[in-house]
Amino acid sequence: MTMSPPHMAGNYAPVTEELTARELSVTGRIPPELTGWYLRNGPNPHDAASGHWFTGDGMVHGVRLDGGRAVSYRNRWVRTSTFTDGASPYGADGSRDLTAGVANTHVIRHAGHTLALVESSLPYELTTELDTVGPYDFDGALRTAMTAHPKTCPRTGELHFFGYEVTGEPYLTYHRADANGELLLSRPIDVPAPTMQHDFALTAAHVVFLDLPVVFDREAAISGGMAFRWSDDYRARLGVLRRDDPHGAITWFEIAPCYVFHTLNAFDEGDRVILYAMRYPELWRTGSDTFTEATLWRWTMDLTTGTVREEQIDDRAAEFPRVDDRLLTLDSRFGHATVSGKSRLTGAGGALVRYDLHTGAHTAHEFAGGLVPAEAVFAPADETLTGSGYLMTYVYDHGTDRSSLTILDAADMTAPPVAIIQLPQRVPYGFHGSWLPDPKP
Repeated sequence: MTMSPPHMAGNYAPVTEELTARELSVTGRIPPELTGWYLRNGPNPHDAASGHWFTGDGMVHGVRLDGGRAVSYRNRWVRTSTFTDGASPYGADGSRDLTAGVANTHVIRHAGHTLALVESSLPYELTTELDTVGPYDFDGALRTAMTAHPKTCPRTGELHFFGYEVTGEPYLTYHRADANGELLLSRPIDVPAPTMQHDFALTAAHVVFLDLPVVFDREAAISGGMAFRWSDDYRARLGVLRRDDPHGAITWFEIAPCYVFHTLNAFDEGDRVILYAMRYPELWRTGSDTFTEATLWRWTMDLTTGTVREEQIDDRAAEFPRVDDRLLTLDSRFGHATVSGKSRLTGAGGALVRYDLHTGAHTAHEFAGGLVPAEAVFAPADETLTGSGYLMTYVYDHGTDRSSLTILDAADMTAPPVAIIQLPQRVPYGFHGSWLPDPKP
């Protein structure tokens, strides 16, 4: 009997239909102040099994909330040139097609544009109904791929991001666009080799780059597998660049070998830069089919002494860390992460964790066996910045093979969900999303 690979079985397996459903069934009460779209992106191969979970075609699942109602659900593939025409990122002659990609990792909004992202190509713009508009390159100004984890500065509205390349230098380029979507800055950054730089961090005064020992492996790429492997020969380091001197020198801090897929937040504290992130002790040493567990760590980089302190904050394995996006770059007291891991395969149940980064305490919402949460996004309840708001996440039920959009009170994690919105089909495990409230009139 032929066994499906793990990323093509259970709730990792793709769904085959694009649906639109209206007036969804709700248990509980949807907070009436939540008016907008909850969108989440993830891999969903449309015509054949992909070689790795990370490489499936992007599909965005969205729920529309309005005045206490779950107005609609819809899911749509992102119709990239790879999806529609089978385009490849690299031609036989080595040419680069930045429009070719799977756009499967994140979905954000900036300057009025909803963008589906993957780190290996250009973003793809979507309509409010999740139809694909086409590749988005900042009016021709962006000439590299774009990270799936850009950061919007809540003070300036600027979008900070980067692109990395594996076939030639510069291996890393830092970009900045203003609040209106004009690309203002593209600055190459010198790194020794092509590494997988999945995420970075932003403070009010600095940009933090993560140059870590997961390095491009040409033989693995040719074989069709994940094109990166752990390297004992590559140093792990964090680079700090001043935002007011974007072409200036970068201060590098060597750290213990590790890998970071996702940062939680970063902020300035005098002459120090504080970074919170989910740390893996290593990644993909012998292959890309298994993962070690990540836990929350803190790095304190002293720009005066050039030293760095590394501390483990929690020993509970978790991923997909998020803060209230309005507190990005600032000393946010609270952060959130998802505990699912092995429960995605076993149905043992998962949890959402709320970290109090000031006291070190943490509380969790434990889901019953069979219920597995995805990444949770923070949706503010009002204009204050006190942590009042909601966590929104897709939850998969192993027992019924269905999914819901579950809303929790972020300030009362042990309470039952505020609302559970039943969806017309399951939502496969995926990556990242956003709460996109309607613009204020």
